[in-house]
Amino acid sequence: MGGHVLFGMQDPEGAEGGVFVRPDILPRLVNGPTGDPALYAEFKYERRALLFDLGDVHGLSARSLLKVTHIFVSHTHVDHFIGFDHILRLHLGREKDLALYGPPGLIGNVAGKLAGYSWNLVEKYPYDLRIRVYEVGSYAARAALFACKSGFRRQEIAPVDDPSSVQVIVDEPSFRVRSVLLEHDIPCLCFSLEEKGHINVDKVKLEGLGLRVGPWIQRLKDAVRNGRGDETLIEAPADEGQRERTRAVPLGVLKNEVLRITRGQKIVYVTDAAFTPENREKIIELARGADIMYCEAAFSQRDEKRALTRKHLTAYHAGYLARSALVDRLVIFHFSPQYHGTQEILYEEASRAFGKSVQ
Repeated sequence: MGGHVLFGMQDPEGAEGGVFVRPDILPRLVNGPTGDPALYAEFKYERRALLFDLGDVHGLSARSLLKVTHIFVSHTHVDHFIGFDHILRLHLGREKDLALYGPPGLIGNVAGKLAGYSWNLVEKYPYDLRIRVYEVGSYAARAALFACKSGFRRQEIAPVDDPSSVQVIVDEPSFRVRSVLLEHDIPCLCFSLEEKGHINVDKVKLEGLGLRVGPWIQRLKDAVRNGRGDETLIEAPADEGQRERTRAVPLGVLKNEVLRITRGQKIVYVTDAAFTPENREKIIELARGADIMYCEAAFSQRDEKRALTRKHLTAYHAGYLARSALVDRLVIFHFSPQYHGTQEILYEEASRAFGKSVQ
């Protein structure tokens, strides 16, 4: 039970009974089901990672945290935001851009954190840490930049576009992140992380073309994801038995001969939401068809009144939402401390509502 890493999934559209696809993004709960909320999503073939929520992140190594490029904050209750200071301390003195996305009010929260320190010497730092903060989920979208070399003084920048009910807040060649605004007595965001497609290399066919694997494979994948034309030449290392050391191969040839493109995985992160009709509708819409859904299960169904009062979900609610959204796998977390030693009841209730086992 507890934190789960999605190592693979069945591709229902794969040939001859489906192909087992190894995802390019590996998510895991930093603190398991009982600790502060934080979901770390690492890119297997890139030196980067995403972080959903900023609870206690000391369980992650400095090396892991330095890979983070984007942080998605559901809301700024202390157990979801206490890790900001650790992130800040670790990245100071480095040339780095960090992007934070969160609900209305996040800019003021970040400004308040930064204002708690003295920055009189930072203009002498050789490198600049730049923190861009985006408030999303409402029509009054706002954004601000806090740069180390300016003493983290707030500078207004252009906000993200499209403040719709389900909005794309990050859109890159390999993935996109969507969010919806929920009600938790205060605004609270939930998120979906969607890979745009797995690009798998058939090594046998690659060798048949007289080519070797290597870092160039990432350039090949980037060319495909960026929609480069089939005539684009890709420099690739030749096998040792070949006369030339490298070969320029048309992208179209590589796509047809050695690549197989399958659907990407969809990961959904939901926490701290009241079980209201409007929240239910938004969560189900965002999570529909997800491969894996991380969903809070703060209370047992027997304590539903307390859950409703505190604007949290029960384990049964989590299972109901995942089943309604046709989710493949459900991982529950953010358990109330009162269930220490009796957590099995939460898994049982979530599994009963979901219709299959829960992790």
